[in-house]
Amino acid sequence: MQVDALISEALKQANLLKRLLDQEFDALKSQELDLFESLQSQKLEILTFLGSESLAEKLKQDPKSSSESAATIASWDNIIAIIRECREMHRRNQILINRKIESVKGALQTIQSPGVGPSIDVYDRLGKIKSPRSSRGFRKA
Repeated sequence: MQVDALISEALKQANLLKRLLDQEFDALKSQELDLFESLQSQKLEILTFLGSESLAEKLKQDPKSSSESAATIASWDNIIAIIRECREMHRRNQILINRKIESVKGALQTIQSPGVGPSIDVYDRLGKIKSPRSSRGFRKA
């Protein structure tokens, strides 16, 4: 594959990664875990291509003219800018995942806490704490 075609493919893949990260964020927000999981394999393929040594080796080859060199550098700078955006998008998604995990952990801790029941105070209509015996509103005669 020639350098121009390779850079064009890298730019296409970088833009696709950006779209996938947006879809991933939307899936996380709406808790569509099946969609989130399906995006992971696509994302891995793109990252494998963009991080491949063959891509780096072919891009290191000297272009034929200085105009081609300037175009190659401009295209590569564009790819790098998109990948930086993707890195920030990935961080955003990671923050959302971490917040959701902490929320679930907090909910589980609340549910599993053995001392929750007895420590809850119940008040009557006058604002006084009800005794545990009359928690159903029945009085003993």
